[in-house]
Amino acid sequence: MPLFFSTKKFFLTIVLSAIFLPAHASTKILGGDKNLHYTGRIDLSNADTPSISWPGSSVTGNFTGTYLSVTLVDQFGGNYFNVFIDHDLTHPIIVKAEKGEKIYVLADNLAAGKHSFLLTKRTEGEDGATTIKEFSLADGAGLLSPPVRLKRKIEFFGDSITSGMGNESPDGAPDNLAKDKNNFMAYSAITARNLNAEMHITSQSGIGVMVSWFPFIMPQFYDQLNAYGRNDTKWDFSSWTPDVVVINLFQNDRWLIEIEHRLNPEPSDEQRIQAYVDFVKTIRGKYRDAYIVCALGSMDATKEGSKWPGYITAAVTRIKNENNKEKIDTIFFPYTGYDAHPRVKQHQTNAALLSTLIKQKMKW
Repeated sequence: MPLFFSTKKFFLTIVLSAIFLPAHASTKILGGDKNLHYTGRIDLSNADTPSISWPGSSVTGNFTGTYLSVTLVDQFGGNYFNVFIDHDLTHPIIVKAEKGEKIYVLADNLAAGKHSFLLTKRTEGEDGATTIKEFSLADGAGLLSPPVRLKRKIEFFGDSITSGMGNESPDGAPDNLAKDKNNFMAYSAITARNLNAEMHITSQSGIGVMVSWFPFIMPQFYDQLNAYGRNDTKWDFSSWTPDVVVINLFQNDRWLIEIEHRLNPEPSDEQRIQAYVDFVKTIRGKYRDAYIVCALGSMDATKEGSKWPGYITAAVTRIKNENNKEKIDTIFFPYTGYDAHPRVKQHQTNAALLSTLIKQKMKW
């Protein structure tokens, strides 16, 4: 199945934009304040107002007072965000960003005292970038020392499965709507939480290693700072080094090569294997010591009779034969017969499998 069509979800609370702040909210905090912690490939070209575009990118902070709002400047009005207050991860406030600059009330009438927030990007680069302009707190309130950063780090390179396309769509419903995308409940983010690890999600729905549903492929896209389309921004790989890298690609290659016949001539088995080898070696060149997991699934690229898990196995075997000290393994998430993007329950199952493997290999 193609990886950029999707389906939807649970109960959502949509935060409506406000035009004016309540009179009691007067403490302004720039989006780049040192007491805020950002995670992901964050564009800091304007340090006062960071820009986020990759799925799962987040900002968190501790604060005092009864009120919290954020001013966002959204590129297209296509993004959705989760906001969690006081570590309650089961009841997200969901923000639908409007195009341009808007103020969004995240919490009001909180109990006096200390509080925390976590804002995460549900959607992905194709939905545009968002600038975090400022936060507003109650009069006399302020930010506290930031949360302690997690020591473990994990990065995911993938497609719509890794992004979480359609994971909150009801079974059988269309799964291509931005509102039904929630990276927080994708196997990638769930795995990171299972492992108590900070994560970067470098993914794009529809992308492949050799061919995509658009005119660029992961080897041309993986090193960008900004996730919107193909562009010339560059991520500084020395600024953040993962302990573990998970690569979950080849679903779109399988569909576009075998079903759509988009490549002419079609690559041979050997060329498919070598293309995967080349990309893994590219990632290894950036992260010399990381443990790499080559994953696939859980869509139809892993169904019985598919050649694509075999291509990955052959690629990993080739890499290990060239260097017997190479830290690399495979994992294939089983095809369940569901012919659409995996829903949250499938992501949870796949995250459990991946978490177990990484725990064993990393002694976490």
